[in-house]
Amino acid sequence: MQYKSNKGYTGVGQLGMLLLFLGAGLMLTTVLQVVIGFSIVPPGTPLSQIGTAMLEALKDPANVSASRMLQVVGTLCVLFIPAALYSWVCNGKNPFWLGFNKYLNLYQVAIGFLLIFMANLLAMPLQELSKKVIALFPALNALGKSLEAAYNEQVVLLSNLKSIPEYILALVIMAFFPAMFEEVFFRGALQNILVKWWKNPFLGILVTALIFSFIHLSVYLFVSRAILGFVLGLIYFKTKNIWINIIAHFLNNAIAVSQMFLLSAKKAKLDVSELDPKVDWWVGLLAIGILVVFFKLLDKHSETNKMNIYTREQALLIHEPNGNPLTSN
Repeated sequence: MQYKSNKGYTGVGQLGMLLLFLGAGLMLTTVLQVVIGFSIVPPGTPLSQIGTAMLEALKDPANVSASRMLQVVGTLCVLFIPAALYSWVCNGKNPFWLGFNKYLNLYQVAIGFLLIFMANLLAMPLQELSKKVIALFPALNALGKSLEAAYNEQVVLLSNLKSIPEYILALVIMAFFPAMFEEVFFRGALQNILVKWWKNPFLGILVTALIFSFIHLSVYLFVSRAILGFVLGLIYFKTKNIWINIIAHFLNNAIAVSQMFLLSAKKAKLDVSELDPKVDWWVGLLAIGILVVFFKLLDKHSETNKMNIYTREQALLIHEPNGNPLTSN
């Protein structure tokens, strides 16, 4: 039987709707970025130089608030809003269909964070291996260096944290919002579509993880971020609760932001590539075994909640009115 959402959309229809709203989100982001950019460009700048002037203005520490606003606006419009609109059209207004529900416990949250921690330990040795392999391809290596330099410059600007209030604000803007927006789009929307449509959880989680890594635009860290995305996908598949993913992802981001804050306090020169410690390959192998154990523990502590979620889903399918919300009265 062909998979359909509870509003009658096929897998192709759901993916098409998500991509449609994604495209609209990209256009909206462009407009808002231009508006914000114009607000910081020096008066009297020739129209032909507006683009260059905007980029230079965003590099100015005095405009760090505008840069942070651009980041929030971008991820909100490109990830969160398209996922929410897709779900509203294809499944209804209930946020349950994006994975938001009350069925979670502290064991799941704690294990989720430990799984992300172990995934990072597994990924770290692969970062060095990736760099060595990529170095064999000069053009790809040059692209990798260029992307990393741009990313490092952006992070240095955004993480210019001089006080506790700025640190707390950075936790919200650089740690929580990206975690929430990315998890809702990739796990709550895209992975949900692919897993149910293809009826192949492994493939759906893998493809979502690869796309998740690709949008971060890093050549050297592509494999590492794909591993992180796969573990996040497996956590969501096993718990059916997006909050666990959001919290685990946020804590992972918060550690990086905290490292940046400590380095800023010491007035040390920040290099994002140096934030991660060097990890031997045998630690990565050990992390694989620990990941297996933790996922078994996650299964154990998720049984009751998954049953409650399944029961809630069946109840919603019975009691929620059918019909396309764009055409119903």
